[in-house]
Amino acid sequence: MAGRLLHTSALVLALVLSPSSYGRANRANLASHVYLGTAPLLPWFTVLVAFASLVVIRIVVVTAESYGLSQYALETVVRVLVLELIPLTAALFVAVRLTLPAGVELAGMRARGELDAQRARGLDPLVTEVVPRVCAGMFSVVTLAFVSCVISLVLTYLVVHGLTHTAFDGYTRKVGQVFNPSVALIFALKTLFFSLAVSLIPMVTGVQEPSSEEVRATPELQGLVRMFLLILLIEVASLIGNYY
Repeated sequence: MAGRLLHTSALVLALVLSPSSYGRANRANLASHVYLGTAPLLPWFTVLVAFASLVVIRIVVVTAESYGLSQYALETVVRVLVLELIPLTAALFVAVRLTLPAGVELAGMRARGELDAQRARGLDPLVTEVVPRVCAGMFSVVTLAFVSCVISLVLTYLVVHGLTHTAFDGYTRKVGQVFNPSVALIFALKTLFFSLAVSLIPMVTGVQEPSSEEVRATPELQGLVRMFLLILLIEVASLIGNYY
């Protein structure tokens, strides 16, 4: 089954990168999925991250001050909150709210014969149904992570320095020291791979015919297990790259 999953995932990824998948016939469908996959989630996730960030920032700052380590508070907040927690939280949030239900929807379409009906009409379900949902998931993860990281950095500045512009130069210098080229590259790649993991695996699992060993498990459970395993591997790899 792993071979089938990898083969179909590679095929879908090739279609995502192919300009032919974004022709006029599929453009409106693609735009609709991308918009509906991001716009309803962005306000709620932004508010959730803002409140959680304030709590984390305050805890780190107060704890650092109590031990006389205030000079390390900012770097700790950026590394823990921005580099690690926000991309992971964005990926899991999009998976639960968007891509896992979309994978179940594709499995239902497959079971009802709708995908075979599209093939009979000369359409490719991977292009018409899978690619728009994969693009929507990827765009949603990247957008939510980017917006939330910016908000967290702004809140960190306000908590640490207050409403003043005099510390802005020093603040940006410290943030820049954390986001050196290698860390920035690992952060970008991790976010990209998170978006691929939560978007590709549920869709591929939903569109594939289950093997005899998997007939007892629901598509949602299959996609969930595979997705979490891949996310765990990506997170471990990023931690090794950042700290070893």
